[in-house]
Amino acid sequence: MLNNKNILTTIEMIEQQHLDIRTVTMGISLLSCCDENPVKACAKIYDKIARSAAHLVKTCQDIESEFGIPIVNKRISVTPMSLVAAASDTNNYVPFAKAMDRAAKECGVNFIGGFSALVQKAMTVADQRLIESIPEALASTDIVCSSVNVGTTKAGINMDAIALMGRIIKQTAELTKDKDGLGCAKLVVFCNAVEDNPFMAGAFHGTGEAEKAINVGVSGPGVVLNALQSVKGQPFDVVAETIKKTAFKITRMGQMVAMEASKRLDTPFGIVDLSLAPTSAKGDSVARILEEMGLEICGTHGTTAALALLNDAVKKGGIMASSSVGGLSGAFIPVSEDEGMIEAAKAGTLCLDKLEAMTCVCSVGLDMIAIPGNTTAETISAIIADEAAIGMINNKTTAVRVLPTPGKDVGDVIEMGGLLGTAPVMPVHKESSYKFIHRGGHIPAPIHSLRN
Repeated sequence: MLNNKNILTTIEMIEQQHLDIRTVTMGISLLSCCDENPVKACAKIYDKIARSAAHLVKTCQDIESEFGIPIVNKRISVTPMSLVAAASDTNNYVPFAKAMDRAAKECGVNFIGGFSALVQKAMTVADQRLIESIPEALASTDIVCSSVNVGTTKAGINMDAIALMGRIIKQTAELTKDKDGLGCAKLVVFCNAVEDNPFMAGAFHGTGEAEKAINVGVSGPGVVLNALQSVKGQPFDVVAETIKKTAFKITRMGQMVAMEASKRLDTPFGIVDLSLAPTSAKGDSVARILEEMGLEICGTHGTTAALALLNDAVKKGGIMASSSVGGLSGAFIPVSEDEGMIEAAKAGTLCLDKLEAMTCVCSVGLDMIAIPGNTTAETISAIIADEAAIGMINNKTTAVRVLPTPGKDVGDVIEMGGLLGTAPVMPVHKESSYKFIHRGGHIPAPIHSLRN
């Protein structure tokens, strides 16, 4: 039952604590667009996306106005394009990305995801063609996002794909160097990718999903930070309970928006992703939540334990607030998009190795991290391999989104603006991983994957 106190609390969370719906993402199946003629296939892709999501932005704006809840991003995800393009008689998959870009712009959304391939065990010809087209596709489009899944707990890790992705990331950075390597901010490499993720750059509409679906991502680091300020000095049991109650409130709002959007768009409700997604605005930082628990600065000893508590409490609190929780759900640690982490990286307390340790207990992984432009493709591949191993062994989703911007070195800063924020260039180990990566082949799945 709503009362004045509930209403005032929600208004305060929105106006002063950065509470928002981070994204409403419409997933669209493009399997019906397959055609041997690539020109016809691209036309079908454009038509289906433009038709399916024609009213997405307007509907979200109406919900914003009626309920007073900010919806920051409106997005589209589609079937992994390597599956759709495989039917076409062509070696060039860039036109498929351009068709996605045109359709998404016609709909007025912020991003479209799904220029993707799933190669955890091996690569088909279509997978290889799509992956090799990623640099040009991201350089020649504006709002297309790309992802590649290189491992799973069940399949192990495709080291050939990882070696290839190191080179692809370098090429993408080079082709978009006039924009500080911005293409790399739209490219993520996964282990254990999920089919219903509403967040970019990794969103795609899985083959196990409906023809269309509405997936919502909520966010409220500022709300959690404010709640913890009321329990200063109290035991971690109290901290966890406070976060759980706060996550429930945040997710309940996301559930309401998801159901309303689903009804108005006549599209099935998919999931609510209850991740805490930060921004570079002050007071909207996951790092500041960890520091509120008693750390002098994010990255110092105790950071991983604090993040583990936060991630678990968010999930426990949020799962009771929605009929269907999915996506990635937890706490994100994208360096360039988190004001507190930017400061910790500049101070030197937050380094790549510490971030890798933190990914063992958070949602996703090494995210939006700027590294020197002269970092080798093999070093990037080795970073991906380490992160994929964490995901594979721990049966969780992990990912890498790094920015090796040409001409940038440690001490420099990459300015991307908006939600992408500011990325201080962080050092990587200079010792070579060349021979390790060039072994190629396949890392077998762990023994605990053999469950049925």
